Amino acid sequence: MKLLSMADVDLAGRRVLIREDFNVPLQDGKIANDARLRAALPTVKTALDAGAQVILVSHLGRPIEGVFDQALSLAPVAEYLQKALGRKVALTAQWQNGFSPEVAEHDLILLENIRFSAGEKANDPTLSKQLAQLCDVFVMDAFGTAHRAHSSTEGVIQHAPIACMGPLLEAELSALGAVMQQPATPLVAVVGGSKVSTKLNVLEKLADKVDVLVVGGGIANTFLAADGHNIGKSLCEMDLIPAAQRIMAKTTVFLPGDVVVANEFSATATATVKSIKDIADDDMILDIGPDACHRLHEQILKAGTILWNGPLGVFEFEQFSAGTRILAEAIAKSKGFSLAGGGDTLAAIDQFHVAQDISYISTGGGAFLEFLEGRLLPAVEALRVKSSQ
Repeated sequence: MKLLSMADVDLAGRRVLIREDFNVPLQDGKIANDARLRAALPTVKTALDAGAQVILVSHLGRPIEGVFDQALSLAPVAEYLQKALGRKVALTAQWQNGFSPEVAEHDLILLENIRFSAGEKANDPTLSKQLAQLCDVFVMDAFGTAHRAHSSTEGVIQHAPIACMGPLLEAELSALGAVMQQPATPLVAVVGGSKVSTKLNVLEKLADKVDVLVVGGGIANTFLAADGHNIGKSLCEMDLIPAAQRIMAKTTVFLPGDVVVANEFSATATATVKSIKDIADDDMILDIGPDACHRLHEQILKAGTILWNGPLGVFEFEQFSAGTRILAEAIAKSKGFSLAGGGDTLAAIDQFHVAQDISYISTGGGAFLEFLEGRLLPAVEALRVKSSQ
């Protein structure tokens, strides 16, 4: 069933509560990466231009639920939105019993970090109803939290008079659905990260669909060990070697023939390029080598569709960033459709300045992976049920 879209709802004169994903990285109280904020702005502008009173809700970080934490306040987000939209944003933590007259007069209101409210993660019905009572229309626009059955994502949908998907969520579902259902081939998936265990389900799901699976980071080390190579003291999950071998039996897995190693994990570590056959017991693999970079570049340029989730090495350190940089640049050059998602991936896209050349950048991390696994996203299912009523 087709989900109700915000584009199909008359917002004029209505109170519109929009769940966005403003869970942005902060550094010294400042927003370090505004990708999620930039992605949400069109939805907010559209609702305001339609004549709605817009109420925004989001979480930020992992505070102790029910406890205010100034370090995780949405104040920096309010300041950002004021500058980006050119209008006053009323940030309030007192809304459970309705807005004060001073807040209610504004056409743009931002609720303080929803995880400061007890019951959010437990999907407490009381909190869900309090959120629903704020609005005439609820818009779920936060794909990055659609996999969470929380009060502000799933519970509120059940109680809101009208609930629909926002433009950002709609675009995410469309892009991901197209890639998983009818991708142009060859389909190449790049999955990086520290542990196979955190991405085992998506790796096994992708192995049944992709033409080439590129693994990076600690995940690649486990696959290298499964392929019979010594990986020294590199991060590895030895107990998941059988799982890696099952995946390698299903599809072509790209593994590097040369790697960049060091004797310690630090920004000042000395980087050395070695053949994968020459790894010493005290080596740590922290990136792929030049030959692997070249092979990967050629593989990406031949792809019809590219899925990217996770870096290939410790790209935060310059001497171990080449693999992820070459990957980012190759995806940017590729004529295939590229879809990238995940926190570290967004950081790499920002670091290597390739955003404008990626076909679609997903704001989701966990939701991105769960969608690729084929799992139902609670917020999307709630919208589906609401649309059928």
